[in-house]
Amino acid sequence: MLVVGCDLGALTAKAVVLEDGAILGCEIIRSRASADQTAAEVVDGLLARHGISWGDIDCCVGTGYGRKIVPFADQNISEISCHARGARWLMPGVRTVIDGGGQDCKVITLDENGLLADFRMNMKCAAGTGRALELMAQSLGVDVSQLGPLSLKASQPVVLREHCCILAQVEIRRLVFEGRDKADIAAGVNDFAARQIMNLVRDVDVEPEIAITGGIAKNIGVVHCLERALGRKLVHLPEDPQLVGAIGAALFAADRAGKPG
Repeated sequence: MLVVGCDLGALTAKAVVLEDGAILGCEIIRSRASADQTAAEVVDGLLARHGISWGDIDCCVGTGYGRKIVPFADQNISEISCHARGARWLMPGVRTVIDGGGQDCKVITLDENGLLADFRMNMKCAAGTGRALELMAQSLGVDVSQLGPLSLKASQPVVLREHCCILAQVEIRRLVFEGRDKADIAAGVNDFAARQIMNLVRDVDVEPEIAITGGIAKNIGVVHCLERALGRKLVHLPEDPQLVGAIGAALFAADRAGKPG
């Protein structure tokens, strides 16, 4: 059985194909201006790379910010459910999932059976999201992928006092103008993002084990700040954390394809 999960996010699109319950392949691309074009590009590219035609696919489930406009999906399911399902499948002991996405951040808790128990999502501000990190990295003059490694070189990390990511950008530019070390500022940016995420974490009954998914999970600086605030190590997922939503969608697709009639 071949099934596809397509996670259409605000910044990136992800696709995963499962064959008989195992990951056969995956694809990540930057989101384009057109959502349906983005969805087609990420899935078509993945299938072509593995010599699979659409006629071979038993089911496709869409998730993410643009899940309702994945034109070829047989079903769409919320990213909350898909990240929870994907993380739990990868690491069965996971009970709390921090999903650091491009335009929002969510904290999801699961019960002992792996079912959704509760969640929180940022509603008023984009601070703590991938896009906020991109904008602050631009203000610092580095690529967002450099924030994590650069922050590990900090000797005197700054503390950004603003609570809004737009105002934080102004503060970062001021610090750059004053000649502050970029590594120290990068550490402050990651700490800023982690503090915004922790505001959501503190609002739920966190259960171990805790995993982080989404693009922010690739920022080692944010991960270290979260581990320090939580007082524990986060679970290491065996697959790219940015793919977890697409993996969860593919698992739901397998459920649907496996049902008779």
